[in-house]
Amino acid sequence: MTTTLTARPTVPEAVSTKRERGSRTRWVPTALLLLGAFYCLAPVLWVAIAATKGPSELFSTFSFWPSFHGGFQYNVTNLLDFRDGVFLRWALNSLLYAGVGAVLSVAVSTIAGYALAKYEFVGRELIFMTILAGVLVPQITLAVPQYLLMSELNLVNSYWSVLLPSIISPYGIYLSRIYAASVVSDDMLEAGRIDGAGEYRLAWKVGLPPMIPGMVTLLLLQFVAIWNNFLLPYIMISDDRRFPMTVGLFTMLNQGASQPALYSLVVMGVFLSVLPLVALFLFLQRYWRLDLVSGGVKG
Repeated sequence: MTTTLTARPTVPEAVSTKRERGSRTRWVPTALLLLGAFYCLAPVLWVAIAATKGPSELFSTFSFWPSFHGGFQYNVTNLLDFRDGVFLRWALNSLLYAGVGAVLSVAVSTIAGYALAKYEFVGRELIFMTILAGVLVPQITLAVPQYLLMSELNLVNSYWSVLLPSIISPYGIYLSRIYAASVVSDDMLEAGRIDGAGEYRLAWKVGLPPMIPGMVTLLLLQFVAIWNNFLLPYIMISDDRRFPMTVGLFTMLNQGASQPALYSLVVMGVFLSVLPLVALFLFLQRYWRLDLVSGGVKG
């Protein structure tokens, strides 16, 4: 009777085999991430390339290659000259709605989230659950009630009709509450109370500094949401001098059915509307990096 022995790989061979398998499996998530990134960035890339094409090239050629026949300069010049520079007015309106609305929303959300996280009072959980329910309500269902409310206050077709609904953000309050509960130390607050510090001073000196990264994140989210908002200003505003870029470019797109040359101007307007968002993200990114560095030093 004979016995067959199977040779087992040595330890170095087994380790190298595991490394080869690991290197192969790591390509799968990387490929999926690259595919997802291309899916998200392809429309933006096409808009950037289409902005370089004039009206005659926009529909005659479809390619991911820019044009060098003066289309970019033509689109910029005619867009800025359109109706005596109304696009610049739309851009300033968007900056007003998004900038002021985002700052006020961050202030309200931070104060409300801090209070819900660090103070015990009757009805706190009920209020938080109500706010959490507001996160689940689609914004489109609130547009008509908001319009009726603004109509009763005689604020329709004014800047306030877009600014006021943007200040209260259920998701912003929810995020601030969760963030304050995790980063603001109860021991520090109690030590401040023992030393005789008032609640307003504690909130400003102890509660606010650790929440700055969360506030920056919330500011970016709110700015992008208000900047890209279409339905609310479309319902509230009838004067085209108060339109944001989203509604203004939509009106230009509707006119393109009778004036096809406007299509290239709309594409240029869309491209220019993306640039402030990119600039804001790059500017605010350093605050996240500074927070990570300070956290590493403290650790």
